[in-house]
Amino acid sequence: VQLQASGGGLVQAGGSLSVSCAASGSIFSIGAMGWYRQAPGKQRELVARITAGGSTNYADSVQGRFTISRDNAKNTVYLQMNSLKTEDTAVYYCNAEIRTGRSWTTNRDYWGQGTQVTVSS
Repeated sequence: VQLQASGGGLVQAGGSLSVSCAASGSIFSIGAMGWYRQAPGKQRELVARITAGGSTNYADSVQGRFTISRDNAKNTVYLQMNSLKTEDTAVYYCNAEIRTGRSWTTNRDYWGQGTQVTVSS
């Protein structure tokens, strides 16, 4: 199983960016998917998460500015980031709970490779 992230880049404060992450491989089912970020010198933190049923939750710092969505047919999760701030600068990682077989013992977390988002002032 692989998670391949794409998107990100450099944008000025106040601008918008989007990132996406596609899961591939021997996938039986996907549960929650999410985005985390890690800024230099800081711990990795949850940005947004979406369940298989579409329920979402966001970090307080991005609530109202970021939107997470998913396309279950494409095994893909998206993050639309609007009104970006310099403090949003970080490497963004996607995460997914994936079962590779019928047994729940095959359920585990997978991580994408990370994509850089840089917001300039």
